[in-house]
Amino acid sequence: MGILESGSFFRLCERDVSSSLRLTRNTDLKRINGFCTKPQESPKAPSHSYSHRVPLHKPTDWEKKILIWSGRFKKEDEIPETISFEMLDAAKNKMRVKISYLMIAMTVAGCIYMVIEGKKAARRHESLTSLNLEKKARLREEAAAMKDKAE
Repeated sequence: MGILESGSFFRLCERDVSSSLRLTRNTDLKRINGFCTKPQESPKAPSHSYSHRVPLHKPTDWEKKILIWSGRFKKEDEIPETISFEMLDAAKNKMRVKISYLMIAMTVAGCIYMVIEGKKAARRHESLTSLNLEKKARLREEAAAMKDKAE
């Protein structure tokens, strides 16, 4: 598709979008600053009353440890009897981030360790090729010894 063809394609799409917006202006949608929104409805009285209390949760021992490890509380005695789910979710997310950072650090440390060990093995002239050749030679000798015993 050439430059001229792509430009005409975008003009076609633009024309289709603008025509669909014209159609929606006449219906129940209004265009405000490039966004389509539904018209505001009059506020209705709720059919049943809501209490504006946040649902609370009694933390388990494991969740208490998460709250302490995440730094939300210093001691287990400071944790209230019930906590909000948002507080528990925030503590769990903080622990996930800490564990992710720990895993990243361990991966980097493991890579550095393997590079060091590889360089040591190279100085000793150990390589996978030489190890495989030695292993195959040993297996051939064992097979020849077994063949001699069988005869």
